[in-house]
Formats: sequence, C-alpha cells, structure tokens
Amino acid sequence: MVQKILSTFVGAKYISILRTWVPNLAAWGTVGAVAVVHFTDWRLILNYVPYINGKFKKDE
Repeated sequence: MVQKILSTFVGAKYISILRTWVPNLAAWGTVGAVAVVHFTDWRLILNYVPYINGKFKKDE
C-alpha cells in the first residue's frame, strides 16, 4: 500500500535507495536524540518519561 503510494510520486529507483537508508537514518536519529538529552538539561527532558520521572523528585 505504502509502496504503491510512494511509486506514484517517486520512481522505484528512489524507493530502493530509501529502503537502504532507513536503518542508517534511524540509528543517527537515535544518536542525535541521546546527544540532545545528554548536552541539555537532561532532567527537564526526562521528566516526561514516566518511569524516570518518579526517581528524581525534589524533597522540598
């Protein structure tokens, strides 16, 4: 279904090229997301993760 829709917009050559790049793009996307969490205020981002949210409660 998706291939049929894509083939109307782009050719089969570009679909096959995209298939080979998807795992690479997914890996680099994951690396980029981890880098953003690492180099920014990680508590601010990880407060939205339910399991980790409870671990870092501040005792006020």
